[in-house]
Amino acid sequence: MLESFVLSELSRQLTWSEQFVDLSHYRDQGRYEVDAVLENRSGQVVGFEVKAATTVGPDDFRGLRRLADRLGDDFIAGIVLYTGTSTLPYGDRLRAMPVSALWQVPPPTAD
Repeated sequence: MLESFVLSELSRQLTWSEQFVDLSHYRDQGRYEVDAVLENRSGQVVGFEVKAATTVGPDDFRGLRRLADRLGDDFIAGIVLYTGTSTLPYGDRLRAMPVSALWQVPPPTAD
């Protein structure tokens, strides 16, 4: 249920995004999966995995790591959204973030 909610929220947010982005799903023959893949017109990708758990571990990044290996420099970031409260690094371009990060807007930068 959480995965469906997150996918709906990502779809909704894409309607007002300043950048055109396609939303898809990744699965390969080795059964590696990524719940949501956002790709811009330049081919740059951000992947999202959704976990209904308060903790995450290295295995939760399995699909994101595979996608990163396949895309190389076009892979911008891989994010595991979970029900915990902390943002945690899990290697190069990989982070675990609370689901609530979907609604957090960064502060404007000073000019």
